[in-house]
Amino acid sequence: MANPTGEQFEIVRGNARAVVTEIGAGLRAFEINGVPYVETFAADAKPPKGAGQVLLPWPNRTKAAQWTYHGEPQQLAVTEEARGNAIHGLTRHREWTLVEHAESSITFEIDIEAQPGWPVPLQARISYEVAPRELTVTHEIRNEGESEIGVGVGTHPYFRLGDIPTDDLTLTLSATRVRPYLGDEQLPYGEEQDTEGTEYDFRAGTVLAKVDLDTAFGGLSLGDDGQHHHVLSHGDKQLDVWAGPDFRWVQVFTPADLVGRGRAVAIEPMTCPADALNSGTDLINLEPGTSWTGSWGIRLHG
Repeated sequence: MANPTGEQFEIVRGNARAVVTEIGAGLRAFEINGVPYVETFAADAKPPKGAGQVLLPWPNRTKAAQWTYHGEPQQLAVTEEARGNAIHGLTRHREWTLVEHAESSITFEIDIEAQPGWPVPLQARISYEVAPRELTVTHEIRNEGESEIGVGVGTHPYFRLGDIPTDDLTLTLSATRVRPYLGDEQLPYGEEQDTEGTEYDFRAGTVLAKVDLDTAFGGLSLGDDGQHHHVLSHGDKQLDVWAGPDFRWVQVFTPADLVGRGRAVAIEPMTCPADALNSGTDLINLEPGTSWTGSWGIRLHG
């Protein structure tokens, strides 16, 4: 049986190490001095619950796998059969082409052809680069078609601080707005609301014990460096998940049953929320022949 994530590529700098997969160009491992900072999975296994996957040309769900482009109804493949939605884009189960593999960095690209449900061809690139205490991920999308289209980008890493239990970690988000999920229905999400005075206000930090989220957060404030910051911490150790200004949303997911780990926490930088192909909210508009580039990353402090 073929490996479900294809060839595995390692990049190293100093004591930092990451592993990126050929299929999906996903992040399978990131560690420093042998201590893991993302949830991993076996090299011959499928990514559990989307672990480390790249989500494009839209993140999260498109309701009923349907949307409209220039007045023309579009029917995507239903890839979340239990709920009838199209989930997490078109590239996470496809083989990406290796462009460059250096000791501490790697770049892949993929063509997204015009197809049923997606009318405009795109080319996407992704680069991973490790430094002694950080990882930087850079996305590029180019419109290869003859008409404009709105796109979205997301990613699906689960984070950890070594072997510290997830419930003992503190999560801090810069979010002032939230779209609560509605139980098993998933779409539509609840009406967007302010986080002030609610259980969804994580600006001062909240211990993850008893926190249950599959929730989109917006209204993200920018730091003095012009980036959004989402932080997992325990004592004096902090894992800073930073994202560029176009990543205006973050999805937080706390499943109780991630394979090999149990309780886990995904912090998913996204340029747009769920069902953005229908709402248009924060889609990146690409004219023919134009490109968009954006970055996010992981930085360890303490």
